[in-house]
Amino acid sequence: MIDYRIQNNGGFTEKMGELVCMLEYTRAVTLEEIKELKQEDLDYRVDGSSNSIGALLLHIASIEFVHGIISFQGRDLNDVELSKWRTALELGEQARQTIEKQPIEYYINQLSDVRKSTLSQLGKLKDDWLAEENEWGNGVPYNNYYLWFHVMEDEINHRGQIRTIKRQLLKQARM
Repeated sequence: MIDYRIQNNGGFTEKMGELVCMLEYTRAVTLEEIKELKQEDLDYRVDGSSNSIGALLLHIASIEFVHGIISFQGRDLNDVELSKWRTALELGEQARQTIEKQPIEYYINQLSDVRKSTLSQLGKLKDDWLAEENEWGNGVPYNNYYLWFHVMEDEINHRGQIRTIKRQLLKQARM
């Protein structure tokens, strides 16, 4: 059952606990949205230039992974990490050709593994870490709170795309 309250569920400092609550709520809604999908649903693409639900789910996991590397380790992806996550990060033609033929459990496990690492790392940090600032290569400042807001924002955006694809699947099934 999804809890509709933003609150610290324990084990975290005040603001960190609220952030974790929001991350977990966002993920719970995503998981609820996809729980009944079959492999063919996950692989369906509306047209030749669109992404599948499976690709969007891996993209969600990849964004969280990358933001963890940036915020927890203060670096960019190394070659091994980039090799594993590049296709899901970039989506596009490579994703359309290679992210397919996996059951829902595969995508849920990817999301779960990344989230487990995220929660472990966030549990070691205090609220002041959220306000720590850094700069992108172009000189634009950001803080850790923004990075994790973006993780949620990205997931919510792609969940909207998933819902649109599901509507297309239903429409096609009626034809």
